[in-house]
Amino acid sequence: MVKKNRNVAIVGVGQTYHKRRRPDVTQVELVNEAVRAALKDAQLDIADIDVIVHGNMELFEGNYQGDMWHVDGDGAYMKSGIRITTGGTTGGTLVCATDNIVASGLYDVALCVGFEKMEEGEATGGITGMADPLWFRWMMSGALTGATFAERLEALTMEQLERLELVAAKLRVQLADNAVRNPYAHLRMKLTVDDVMNSRLLVYPLRLLHMCPESSGACALILASEEKAERITGKPVWIKDHVTTHLEDFVVGVITEAESTMRRCARKLYERNKITNPLKQIDTFELYDPNVWWHMDWMTEFLFLKPGENIEMVEKGVTALEGDFPINASGGVVSTNPIGATAMLRVAEAALQIRGDAGEHQIPKEVNTAMSSSFGGSTWSILHLLAKEKPK
Repeated sequence: MVKKNRNVAIVGVGQTYHKRRRPDVTQVELVNEAVRAALKDAQLDIADIDVIVHGNMELFEGNYQGDMWHVDGDGAYMKSGIRITTGGTTGGTLVCATDNIVASGLYDVALCVGFEKMEEGEATGGITGMADPLWFRWMMSGALTGATFAERLEALTMEQLERLELVAAKLRVQLADNAVRNPYAHLRMKLTVDDVMNSRLLVYPLRLLHMCPESSGACALILASEEKAERITGKPVWIKDHVTTHLEDFVVGVITEAESTMRRCARKLYERNKITNPLKQIDTFELYDPNVWWHMDWMTEFLFLKPGENIEMVEKGVTALEGDFPINASGGVVSTNPIGATAMLRVAEAALQIRGDAGEHQIPKEVNTAMSSSFGGSTWSILHLLAKEKPK
């Protein structure tokens, strides 16, 4: 692992209940819900916080400099503050930046908060309007990326296609079952395989129930230096490492990298932390999964699986809550997606699993090490590695 000036731990976790719309609160009040929950979890007061790191997808809500607007909600008034926006990875970048500034010694206790209030903007318009739909169809986002799956499926037999569609449906049901146990999840639906396979077709093979929702909600984390963390809580979750990888030449239509950003990100994290078998050395994975097809693809990329191994893992229940390698015990992004907070929720849920505080969706085995991923535009990938044991 990379040697830090000092170890940093997550000492407070807070999130709101997530819904499609939250007309009962303003943006400031929504942010405040998550911040108050994190402070309560850490048994701290806002006076104990040295700096606020704030972020969301400004493009989707059509406003600018939300960090200045939200000072009454996040407690940043008369404190140091930083605003970050990196697309879908924003929540993950917030954790990276907050970890770095605490590890640097500049601040001892920091709060990061990400949010999205969907009814005040137009996320789909923001995504699909980022590129000309005629000249840049290859880089369109959202459900339209289903075309990339269709191209790869053309070479498969009908029997192979039927198996894949069934596995995708089984995976969605598995994630729905996890979300039902998570009181904060947006889509808490008891689904069947038939429900998924009969849901509306978007772009083959993507169906409506394969896809993530648009959620309104917020997440906040409090990070502290080693000395402070051990005073604040008896259950610190240590940020062992994080890696960021992105592919900027993607935007000019020339993808020169032979290795995906997911695989490169994982390779670097594993090499730095002497992980040779992630399925054995990591206890759970909170994967940023915008849809179940990418979930299956990215399992292979991040975990270095052999061809077809991802399919077998889902079929055998390996990735289920009670399985040998649970993935997205929280229900994942396909259940909850407040975009500016989505990647932070992956870190937050991984931390709760290590603490044993995930409630009904707590993994039944002991969780000592957890990994979470973030994903955003320019095929931007982030991995966080969390641990119960303090790094040496």
